[in-house]
Amino acid sequence: MAFAQEGERLIPWSDQPAPVPPPLANVARNLPRWEDLDSWITPTGRFFQIGHYGWPAIDAGAWRLDILGHVDTPLRLSLAELRGRPRQEVTFTIECSGNHGLPFLTSAIGNARWAGASLADILRQAGLKDGAKEVVFFGADQGDEVVRGGTPLELRFTTRFARSMSLDDAMNPATMLCYEMNGEALPAAHGAPTRLIAPGWYGIANVKWLQRIEVRDTRFVNRFMGRDYVTIREERRNGETIIQETAVGRELLKSAPARVTFRDGRHRIAGMAWGPAPIAAVEVRIDDGPWMRATLTGPDQGPSAWRIWTLDWPAERGEHRITSRAIDASGQVQPAMDDPLIANKRTYWESNGQVTRLIRIG
Repeated sequence: MAFAQEGERLIPWSDQPAPVPPPLANVARNLPRWEDLDSWITPTGRFFQIGHYGWPAIDAGAWRLDILGHVDTPLRLSLAELRGRPRQEVTFTIECSGNHGLPFLTSAIGNARWAGASLADILRQAGLKDGAKEVVFFGADQGDEVVRGGTPLELRFTTRFARSMSLDDAMNPATMLCYEMNGEALPAAHGAPTRLIAPGWYGIANVKWLQRIEVRDTRFVNRFMGRDYVTIREERRNGETIIQETAVGRELLKSAPARVTFRDGRHRIAGMAWGPAPIAAVEVRIDDGPWMRATLTGPDQGPSAWRIWTLDWPAERGEHRITSRAIDASGQVQPAMDDPLIANKRTYWESNGQVTRLIRIG
């Protein structure tokens, strides 16, 4: 389903994001303008790309995926063998956990149809030994790391990208080893031959270019589980400031205005909302006015996929601020930017505060 209506004119936002700075240009790529996210399914060519250790090119014919560790029967699967297993599909909105946390990172999100084989079925085939607790996903991409740099204990080493999740999370029936995106073979830029798709989790957990899956009986810690992608918040307890550090994991409730259009003498605001629970409502505020209920439209495929919302707006000339907030089925409301959950956060991860855009109506 497309946002666009025949004959409407797009009015661009006046607060366009800054360019991606050169040091990060090879990490965050293909970031579209929010105005260009104009359909329920994000076309593959417009889908954002994140690569922490470069962009490996893998020979699909020679590729093998190892499943080993705390299992009874280690497995080695080819792409053909993976494709030969029962196929499942999910529509899932992936958002980078840093989206809206940095001035240039405002459209690191997309909604696509992903298809592949059940991870849980493969783990059951391998046989989980007693005491299995955690599943670690290793990609083919690798890079150099420094620990305690500039000290006598400095350590430099080369390592592969990896993330882990609990065994219970890995056994979620929706989690898959994905080889298709939007009905076609998974592109190299998005993790081919195979990537993890874990609906409900931020993008960092959806490991690309999979090479190895290890089942462990101990916790796994690396840069992306313990030193980076950690949200740091301040809390006040009994008059003392306490620092809370939590690993980035599941997506949070959020919405954002996407575009404003003009047709037949009226303006229309459209956007998306998503989160871990079904979206019950979206409200929109113009400048300092009252919150107005938007209309939820388009497909509703549960919390894995975003919802489109629209609001007809009798706009007046001048500069305006447009803010949206999502409300889920449990009554939870997307926090304002001055909510302690956002205001007391010292890192840019998990930035799910209400998004405000600026627009000039001429």
